[in-house]
Amino acid sequence: MYTVTILSHPEQRSLTLGQITITRDHWQGGEITWLAEHEAASFHIPTLPDDQWQVWQDYQNEQIDMTIQPGYAAPKAMLIADMDSTMIHQECLDEMAELAGVGDYVRDVTMRAMNGEIQFEEALKERVALLKGQSVSIIDQIISSRLSFMPGGATLLATMRRNGSYAALVSGGFTPFTSYVAEQLGFDEHHGNRLIISDGMLTGEVAPPIQGKDAKRQALINISSRLGLSHDQVMAVGDGANDLDMIAAAGIGVAFHAKPSVAAAAQYRLNHGDLTALLYLQGYRKASFFRP
Repeated sequence: MYTVTILSHPEQRSLTLGQITITRDHWQGGEITWLAEHEAASFHIPTLPDDQWQVWQDYQNEQIDMTIQPGYAAPKAMLIADMDSTMIHQECLDEMAELAGVGDYVRDVTMRAMNGEIQFEEALKERVALLKGQSVSIIDQIISSRLSFMPGGATLLATMRRNGSYAALVSGGFTPFTSYVAEQLGFDEHHGNRLIISDGMLTGEVAPPIQGKDAKRQALINISSRLGLSHDQVMAVGDGANDLDMIAAAGIGVAFHAKPSVAAAAQYRLNHGDLTALLYLQGYRKASFFRP
């Protein structure tokens, strides 16, 4: 048995019972349940359909997301999340580079790294080297004036933690930013790369070991093991190529507004909603959301 979840953006609320019924009947599914009227609905089907991705694309053309997961949708005991372009809108290193006057070049390298075109670790070293000699004050400047949180993130964290879930933020970015974002959103722990600083200036170096793709997957393994959880009890979310191993290791691994090459490699893809969509994939109804 499989659970089909169909979602529109919460501000559009464009789902209709008619379009969901067509899909349900086509796949010989069961009763339709509204998780949020005109925003999210689910039903069960007996087998995984051969035309899953064709139907998914049809919904994408209408700016609607659809997922199919085995078994019943149920709350996860742990959330592990990327930070840049996932929990916040920005790529923090790109913001630092812009203040340092090398924004265009660094943004291009970042995009290539997130698409998986170049190795994340080497790309990180190359970009950070361009920040050599910059005052550490640019970090506070970015935090105070440039960071903005992805819609739905605070509700996602508050709802899951209110229901007993553990939350970890893991980033290829830097610890001053992960510390701030984790505190603001309510993560239980955070992991990131550490910039080397001397006399109040960035040295252009990152302290080893670099937290890249392997480190994110290992964080999922280590934290879930420490908590006594199976990987099936974990939800992971990210948007870049360095998130793919972490996404693949989770019970539900979501590519959220991801780069095309990343989305194509993920089983669960959300391109149109906000982060509260991750609650619907766990079977939460909107009426049970906790808003901080």
